[in-house]
This record gives sequence, C-alpha cells and structure tokens, in this order.
Amino acid sequence: MPKYRDIFESLKRSIEEGTYEDGLRLPSENDLVKTYQASRVTVGRALRELQVKGYVERRAGSGTYVKSYAPKKYTFGLLIPQLGQTEIFEPICQGMTEAQQAKDHVLVWGKTLSGAETTLADTRDVCLRLISNKPSGVFFAPFECSSRQDQINQTITDMLDEAGVPTVLLDRDIVAYPARSKYDVVGIDNRRAGNVAASHLIKAGCKRIGFIGKPHLAPSCVARSAGYRDALMAAGFDMNKAFCETFDPSDEAILSAVIDKYHPDGIVCSNDHTAAQILRGLNSLKISVPGQIRLVAFDDVKYANLVSVPLTTIHQPCARIGAAAVHAMLQRIEDPLMPSRDIFVDFHLMVRQSCGTLASSAR
Repeated sequence: MPKYRDIFESLKRSIEEGTYEDGLRLPSENDLVKTYQASRVTVGRALRELQVKGYVERRAGSGTYVKSYAPKKYTFGLLIPQLGQTEIFEPICQGMTEAQQAKDHVLVWGKTLSGAETTLADTRDVCLRLISNKPSGVFFAPFECSSRQDQINQTITDMLDEAGVPTVLLDRDIVAYPARSKYDVVGIDNRRAGNVAASHLIKAGCKRIGFIGKPHLAPSCVARSAGYRDALMAAGFDMNKAFCETFDPSDEAILSAVIDKYHPDGIVCSNDHTAAQILRGLNSLKISVPGQIRLVAFDDVKYANLVSVPLTTIHQPCARIGAAAVHAMLQRIEDPLMPSRDIFVDFHLMVRQSCGTLASSAR
C-alpha cells in the first residue's frame, strides 16, 4: 500500500472512532510528517484524499478540521437463487456481512428461487417483493443449470433496471461466455482457473484430458472449459482427442459411454459437485481415481476434502469475494456511469489425492 494511503487510512480510522471529534483541528502537517516519518508531499496527498472523501475541511491559514461526518446507510438486497445447492454463496454472503465497508449498511435476503421448476411468475413475484423494500442495490447470483436460466436472469435484471436499482453480479454473468453484460461481475478469473486446473493434470502426466460439466453450463463454467482448452493447446495436445461433454454426472450409463469413447486419463470437472458425482460413478464402474483417471475440480466446498478420494480443486476465496462485492456496489452507487467491470479475486489450487500427487497445496 502506498505510504500516503497508510496515512489516509490511519487518520480516517481515528476520525471514525472518535479520536478526532467533529470540528477538531488535526495536527499540523509538520507534526504529521514527524509522526508518520513521511515527506510533506505524502502527508499533503493523504489530507487531500480525506478532504475529497468528505472527512475533513482545510481552512487557508488555519489548518485541517474534522467535518461533521454522518456515513450514508444503505440497504442492500441479496438475490441468491438455488441457495444451498451451490455452497460457495453462503460464505460469500458471510464475507459481505463481515466486510469493513458493510458495517454501516443492512443486507436483506430476498426469497430464494429454487430448481428447474421455477417459473417466470415466481421470478417476478420474488423481484417485486425485493424491490418493494426499496433497496439501495442488489447482489444477484444468476440462475444456472436450467433451460430457463437466460430468460429468468434477464427478467430479474430488467425489473431491477426499471426500478433504478444498481446490480452487482456474483460469480458469473447473465449472458453466455464470452459475451459481456453491462453489470459489474465479482468472482475469480474462471478462464485462468480452467487453465491452471488443466495444466496441473498435464504436469501430472495425463495425455488424454477431457472436461465434463452439467447441462446448461453457467458462463463461469464455460469460461473454465475455455481455459482447459487453452492449456491443452499451449502444451501441443491433439485437440481432436480433447472433449468437452455436458450431461447428468450421476447417470452412470452416460458416464461409462464417455469413458469408453475417449479413454481419458484426466478429467477437469466443472465444479466440486460434478466431480463428487463422477467420482462415485467411476467407483461403481471399478475405475480407480487417481490410478486410472485423475480428477481436478473447482470451488473447494466443505465436502471436497471429505469424499472417498479428496478432491484437488480450485479454492474460491468466498469471504474476499463478498467483501469485494460490497466495495464494488458502493463504487457503483457513487458513480452510476462508470464502465462495467470484471472484478477478480485471486484463487489457488488445493492439491489432494484425486490428481495423484502428494503436495498439500500449490499456486
């Protein structure tokens, strides 16, 4: 962090905690230079930042004084369809509530939309209830794994737009990858994550690597499959032998047919839930993991280390994603015309037994 930012954060914290009360004159620039062992230019920049943010006012010939500061209090809506079916969203929401920038604000849960039986009428009803609370903004995790997902997601965002409610998307966009919507999206770089996952299998010695996901892949999972292909192409693999299949991973007959067709020795699974079902299917088919087929997945959910063969998986830093989402929402409210952004939080690969290596973790 730049030195001026250190000084800014220190003074800001002192103001918010009441060490410097409303109307109180701050120490002179010379005193601050000595206190923070910084240059006068650096201190001046920190004071200008405090002034821009509304914490202080600078009076010519007199000094810098704390302004009467009443932080804005916002109410944010949480719209998380299929909550409980995708485990990353509970810790993401927990990260929101614990974020430093969320301490003055309120999070309100919208009714959860669940499963393929969700209708457009259900969707509109949930949105109307949420909008009736007059939220300052809504965090929305787009619907996935449904033939209606595009229609449902568009209906939700259209209704929020019409109500003038800023929207920040969690984990994925509402449009098919690589298209881009007009909304901020907070998550990990899924294409790079797919590349890291596939590259790990390549380094582990796999020669025939495939990608398997459920039907109606979310844009995040499509990006992962693109990263998987990037890794294979960079390593000089014959792409005619690569495969990307989408099916119900609990269907052992389809899984057996895919294995017989491609004879893979490595599989990148679209997420941990898919990997757990494939692992169970391979076990029933008497195919050993990692002896015959090595697996890598994404999310690092709670059970990833508890299945029969612990999963090597991309760990999503959910709490940090939640905190980044709050920061993105506050910026969006402050500047509605700011261009849409992909806000990436870094991830890491948790290496366990399913890929056949012994390391506990790797970047």
